[in-house]
Amino acid sequence: MPTDLTASRGSAGLVDLLDRVLDKGLVVAGDIKVSLAEVELLTIRIRLMICSIDKAEQIGLDWWKYDRHLSSGREQVLQENLELREQLRLLERRLATVTRSSGRRRRG
Repeated sequence: MPTDLTASRGSAGLVDLLDRVLDKGLVVAGDIKVSLAEVELLTIRIRLMICSIDKAEQIGLDWWKYDRHLSSGREQVLQENLELREQLRLLERRLATVTRSSGRRRRG
């Protein structure tokens, strides 16, 4: 009969295992093929990767940031980005105009 000590060791082992998997990552890959009379009818390729968000970003996986269903504020950020780009263009034009006019004054 398991004691509380055994149960806590088991849960600590599970926590350690989960921590290691999330830190290092785990990849499961496989193919499922459905054939009838040696004629392949269907092939399903399965690729599963389990890791922490930090690890995923470290290896270049960040698709969830750009999925509109997962990133609720994305549309607002895109709109703000467009507005800031337009403001930057206007400021650059003003700066160019001021720079040109101050150059003309010095020459004249």
